[in-house]
Amino acid sequence: MQRDEIERIFEAYFEKYKKTEGDRTAWSAVWLESTPVGVLELNMTKCPRGLIFKLFVDKKKEAEAAGWDAFFETMNLISEKYPSLYDEEKVFSDMSFVI
Repeated sequence: MQRDEIERIFEAYFEKYKKTEGDRTAWSAVWLESTPVGVLELNMTKCPRGLIFKLFVDKKKEAEAAGWDAFFETMNLISEKYPSLYDEEKVFSDMSFVI
């Protein structure tokens, strides 16, 4: 899947499912992907710091990335560390389906 398509899908998902973090300056949307090798959680947050991604594997924070470039770099690292956990095509096809 192309990068611009992933960004479009995740942004649309965020707009549909975002929740405030309390003071209405930060908004987040979370995607959980359960696989046979574990659970991947993608948390997109828009706040005064900008666009932040928090990435969890089996409820343990694995990484935090600021902006799209860092998101894609970090997901490559997660894929290397946890083979078969992150299937980009499946994650974003499923995300597209619910929007």
